[in-house]
Parts: sequence; C-alpha cells; structure tokens
Amino acid sequence: MATLTDVGLSFMVPSLVANSLATSSISGARRDGTLTDMNRKPEHGLFITGTDTDVGKTYIAAAIARCLVQQGCRVGVYKPAASGCYERDGRRVATDAEQLWQAAGSPLTVDDVCPQKFLAPLAPHVAAREEGCEVDPERLIEGIEAWADYDFVLVEGAGGLMSPLHDELYVADVAEAMGYPLVVVAANRIGVINQTLQTLIAAATFRDGLSVAGVILNDVTEQDGDKSQHTNEDELVARSVPPLLARVAHGDPSALTAIDWQRLAQLELP
Repeated sequence: MATLTDVGLSFMVPSLVANSLATSSISGARRDGTLTDMNRKPEHGLFITGTDTDVGKTYIAAAIARCLVQQGCRVGVYKPAASGCYERDGRRVATDAEQLWQAAGSPLTVDDVCPQKFLAPLAPHVAAREEGCEVDPERLIEGIEAWADYDFVLVEGAGGLMSPLHDELYVADVAEAMGYPLVVVAANRIGVINQTLQTLIAAATFRDGLSVAGVILNDVTEQDGDKSQHTNEDELVARSVPPLLARVAHGDPSALTAIDWQRLAQLELP
C-alpha cells in the first residue's frame, strides 16, 4: 500500500503493478519483470505520456522538440512502437513518428524514430498478432541507442501510462527502463481531473515510482459547450503536486516556449 502524498492525495491504494510483471520470462527482462537497461542512451530526455489516447501527445512532443531545436539542441525523438499505421510507396508509415521526426529537423531516419510499426488501430501487441508477429520487447528499449550521441531525446509512449505493449509489459515499464522524467499530457475536457490524478497515482505506485516533471493541459478542441474547460486548470493546480507546466491553447503551442525543458529533464529520479 502506498500513501500518495507525491500526487497530492491522502488516501491509500494498492500497487498497480500487475502480477504478470513479477513473473516475466521474456528475454531481456530482469527477474522482477522489468526490462534490462539499454547500453547507451542520451543522458537527458523526457518521456511524454498521456491520460488517454487522442489527448495530443504527439502535438505537444513535436512542439517541445521545436523549442529545443531553436535553442540549438541536437534532439532525438523516439516512439518505441506504433499501431494504426498505413502503407505508402511500399513502406509502413506511422504518422506520429513522421511528425516527431520533422519537428526535430529530420535527424537520422524516420525508421529510427519508430522501429516497430503495425497496421491495425489496436494496442501494439494485439495489432502485431493480427499480422502473425509479436512486439519485440528488447527492441522497445534498444531502439533508443540510435539516439545515444544526441543532446536530448523525447520519447513518446503509446496511449496512456498503463497501456499494454506486450503480454507482460506496459508503457510504464518502458518509461521505467528509460529513466527519464514523465511529462503527462491531459486533454482539457470533462473527466480530465479524474484521468490526470489516476495517471499520477499510477506513476507514483508503479514499482519504485516514476518521477513526473509536470502536467500539460491541452485544449484539443476549440472552446465549446463544455464548461469544465474553464475550471479544469484551477482544479488541477489545486489537486496535483507535480506542477501544471502549461495550458496549451487550441492550435497555439506558444505557451511551451517559456518552459526550461532542459532543466526539467534533470529532475531527480526516485
């Protein structure tokens, strides 16, 4: 049981680590189920996760990449696995990966950004099975080594923190193995308070805890009849210990330019 003071909550919850993670037998996993550390990776980076799918993770990650490039950083971008891809000119395309790659100035190749791509719009391991193959769990981690000589890397997870990538692995496992602080992207709409706090609870209670640099509230739509769009920001500031880094207006990521992303990446890890 863990007291969730790290996310500004005082009640008790059980650990969210699934039993299967403690008995993983896949190659490249430790006896406790966690993935082995990669040999080489960039020293500094951030792991971009979300409270759900379609919250604007790629949009925010790409905007952060552009900020860092403008500061003179050599930025690597990495998405360990993607589903919902399509075929173009004989090659498989992950739209998210292409957006990240272009935002970072097209470093290396787009296949280095996302080495595992699947067609069906399903969880990656389920999409892989539809094609008669499997997600390679070691490659999820080892793929970041392509960016080892870069100043900074942005890693974007698939879906939310507890989205599965393999029968025995979650996005949180990859985040834990990478060792970078989390940036949680939350869509500014009804339900975001619950979804954000649940994500922070998952981060605080997963294994030894995952460090959270902060939350970004993203206006994924124009202002509409959802009155919560006007109150969610204040509610999250009041209820979350990890800071609300910014509220990003629809179609205008300029609020992100005021954030010192390099300092955030040096956040002390648990």
